Amino acid sequence: MDPEEEYLSGFIGIIGRPNVGKSTLLNSLVGRKLAITSERPQTTRNRIRAVVTTPGAQMIFVDTPGFHKPREALGEKLNAMVRSTMKDVDVILFVLDGATTIGRGDVFISGELKKVETPVVGVVNKIDLLDEGKVESQMEVARHLFPFAAVVPVSSKYGANVARLGELLAGHLPPGPRYFPPEMVSDQPEKVFIGELVREKALELTRDEVPHSVAVMVNEVKPREDGRLVDIEVVIYVERESQKGILIGKGGRMIKEIGTRARKEIEPIIGNKAFLSLRVKVEKNWSKNPEFIRRLEYE
Repeated sequence: MDPEEEYLSGFIGIIGRPNVGKSTLLNSLVGRKLAITSERPQTTRNRIRAVVTTPGAQMIFVDTPGFHKPREALGEKLNAMVRSTMKDVDVILFVLDGATTIGRGDVFISGELKKVETPVVGVVNKIDLLDEGKVESQMEVARHLFPFAAVVPVSSKYGANVARLGELLAGHLPPGPRYFPPEMVSDQPEKVFIGELVREKALELTRDEVPHSVAVMVNEVKPREDGRLVDIEVVIYVERESQKGILIGKGGRMIKEIGTRARKEIEPIIGNKAFLSLRVKVEKNWSKNPEFIRRLEYE
């Protein structure tokens, strides 16, 4: 880096309607998995912060839940989280699904963006599903949706144009310090990653049988005295007894498979072998209960 050049740093909020690939894009920008992904809308419930440090800039990405018309207390909470992020960041990344037409959700978000003064970069995602001519037409549609500072076509799944997007975003940041050490990739506590990975595997394995009625609380992460193993206690909450039966499975097979898949991704994060204890509890209509949602610490 030229010693006379100013170092750039700041926060970048990733927003968009549900299921446009925001979390996949975040993981691609960082070069590792930090946010869980699913074909299901509203998979993201936390503001996942990821850090990318280059010689000339430090970008702190904030992945947000999908902006949508809320139907319960959880939806209201998630939307409030998105609105707060839009006001707090230096740049907004508005992700559009290039494989579909612009929808009412996109129009709604563009209206919300007009209420803030933050610069907005548009991303037309999933270009791997489009031929070349269609990519250009989708970009033109995006330009008519909102007065973006720039529009970039990407495939977050395959990494196409993601490096270019990162360079463009860095150029929109103000001069500033390194907020985090260069080696840090996220400021999220271990418990958040563990809980999210368990929830991802539960969604992955149960698919449409247990929709968004799954919440996860990590009660304990405790290394054993000999240091060879970490005991992790996790409770999975559902809203109905029938959902509990699906998650446990016949003879406990489903809950065992959820634990096996989650543990494989948890152990590299904690840097040790894990004994993962999973329990399933029923908390009726938890998604409509603001007090229970606060206990889940979706902040």
